[in-house]
Amino acid sequence: MIPEILHFLVIAGLIVSALLVYYFKDLLAAAIAAGFFSFLISVEFYLLQAPDVAISQAGIGAGLTTAIFIVAIRGTTRYEGEREEEK
Repeated sequence: MIPEILHFLVIAGLIVSALLVYYFKDLLAAAIAAGFFSFLISVEFYLLQAPDVAISQAGIGAGLTTAIFIVAIRGTTRYEGEREEEK
């Protein structure tokens, strides 16, 4: 009973975070939502009794990839569709 509820909550969180990534116009917020999505995937792997995959997903997917996205966003524009005016 409890594992099914946990799986349902994680899957609901995955759906919500995926929708947030899609709808956010702020790229920083979208990158953080994608990191949360990746963290929830690692939780699901742990619940499915694959702790080695969960650890690598948390480290690479949630940690490193999110950090790379944030650094890349700092070098570009933060909001989708934003353009710098030419002088």
